[in-house]
Amino acid sequence: MNTLDLGLIGNSRTNALIDRHGAIVWWCYPYFDSDPLCNRLLQADKDDGEAHGFIDVKFDGARLTAQHYERNSAILVTRLEDANGNGIQITDFAPRFQMHGRMFSPSMLVRIIHRTSGRPRIALRVRPSIDYGREPAEIRRGAHHISFLGGEQSMRLTTDAAVTAIVDEKPFFLQDTVTMLMGVDETVSGSPAEIGRSFHQQTLAYWQGWTRGLAIPFEWQDVVIRAAITLKMNAFDDSGAVIAAVTTSIPEAPGSQRNWDYRFCWLRDAYFVVNGLNSLGATGTMERYLEYILNIIADSRDEPLQPVYGIRRQAALDEWEAPHLEGYRGMGPVRVGNSAYFQIQNDVFGAAVMASTHAFFDHRLQRPAGQQMFHDLERLGEQAIQNYNVPDAGIWELRGSKRVHTFSSMMCWAACDRLATIAKRLQLEDRHVYWRGHADEMHRVICESAWNAELNSFVSTFGGDRMDASLLLMGEFQFLKDNDPRLASTVHAIEKHLKRGEFLLRYDEEDDFGLPETAFLVCTLWWILALARIGEKDRARELFERVLEKRNHLGLMSEDLSTENGELWGNFPQTYSMVGLIQCATRLSKSWDEAY
Repeated sequence: MNTLDLGLIGNSRTNALIDRHGAIVWWCYPYFDSDPLCNRLLQADKDDGEAHGFIDVKFDGARLTAQHYERNSAILVTRLEDANGNGIQITDFAPRFQMHGRMFSPSMLVRIIHRTSGRPRIALRVRPSIDYGREPAEIRRGAHHISFLGGEQSMRLTTDAAVTAIVDEKPFFLQDTVTMLMGVDETVSGSPAEIGRSFHQQTLAYWQGWTRGLAIPFEWQDVVIRAAITLKMNAFDDSGAVIAAVTTSIPEAPGSQRNWDYRFCWLRDAYFVVNGLNSLGATGTMERYLEYILNIIADSRDEPLQPVYGIRRQAALDEWEAPHLEGYRGMGPVRVGNSAYFQIQNDVFGAAVMASTHAFFDHRLQRPAGQQMFHDLERLGEQAIQNYNVPDAGIWELRGSKRVHTFSSMMCWAACDRLATIAKRLQLEDRHVYWRGHADEMHRVICESAWNAELNSFVSTFGGDRMDASLLLMGEFQFLKDNDPRLASTVHAIEKHLKRGEFLLRYDEEDDFGLPETAFLVCTLWWILALARIGEKDRARELFERVLEKRNHLGLMSEDLSTENGELWGNFPQTYSMVGLIQCATRLSKSWDEAY
């Protein structure tokens, strides 16, 4: 069984991961990047009495009979049953719905435990910890609630179960239903059961209504819906930031030390998320993200853009190791923060401009982009001109070397190319000529410097001889036309050098941690997109079906995949991977007109 068989619940403010036994094993509270009250995902096995950093239901002898999301929602249902036929159902979600004219999405989880058969006897264990596993949270009990203190923000559990039974972890017979409201340390108005029922109904209605508004392909509809909901959960309502993944420090490969904190907003990753949701007609995430980007540009003044920022636009993401967490399966270190923030990654200019371009053309938007936003983006274009042929760390964030990376150069070209397109849209002829001229010159230099005639392929660095899976995006970003023979030859060369089984490595040269060992899932999805572009659609469909087989039982994917046994590795769920599923399904599906 894949140990990343986890379900994600969330509401675009907080989120949590739940295992196949109904245990909440990862919950950063109150926000995506906060200290995890539940952190058992990154703990080594401990004696049951000593373990902390989780919330679960102890139901002796029980086995999983079903785990699924309620239809088209972010509400997770786990059903357990023991050998005697006693059964329970655990329903978990984070509330999200319209209230008083605005979105209600508090830093709260709701857990409803319902008896489904027999006379189940359970214990409720609520053991949050603080300071990245340093110690259990301090408990303060009330008549109908328990407060857990010492963390970034106190958490209150309000429940209709006996408080003493929870504090002492005493088993009791579940007669009907128990509701647990876990969130801000404030009094709730109403009974837990009534609040839980109401929040459940309204949250289900929200997600199903949001899903109905998606323009999904005919084929692989469930794949696309689950991916879209997952992406929406990872977009931070408060600022518009989009996190790369929910977790930190799940290694890219066993014992590799490639353990990174992904709970931040990479401008590159966010572009892919925004673009993926836009393709489905979900433009709200883009509108919020544009506010985030424009504020980042204003914050940076004359400084270059960083590749990654905090969800509240923090620039410094100092990296340190949490000594009290042993790591996923004991494979530390557990890192908090990410030193990539001070790297030079010149693709960021293109990522920011490309994420904004849609706003100049979409008439549905409440605030369509205009000349002011265009002039803000021109600052990034000027930086792209200055840096398109300057060495950087590249898309894969190499920490030990700098080279002129073809992908970074192509993204700088994309910044100028899109600015030219926007200027034409705004009827700014002089700016159109200016940006088109720079884009054309960049295109010429890249084609001369990054083409390797001996390999008959573009290569990862100027004057280099190695492959890099990001080159598969040359067609996707319109740097090369679909019928350009250089695109097909590059795709086939990458396949020859990076293919392992039915999946692709991102590159095959040593970096700071040695040779990559696992396939990077989004690279395989980029390969599928590229195959479809060059006319190999049947093969692309076959490969896509094989990728879909690697999702976990709830349709989620991480960053990496073992090519030996198909096990998922890397931070989870990875927005890159989920966007790739949407892109491939949309590209490869038969049209609705062809369907029947």
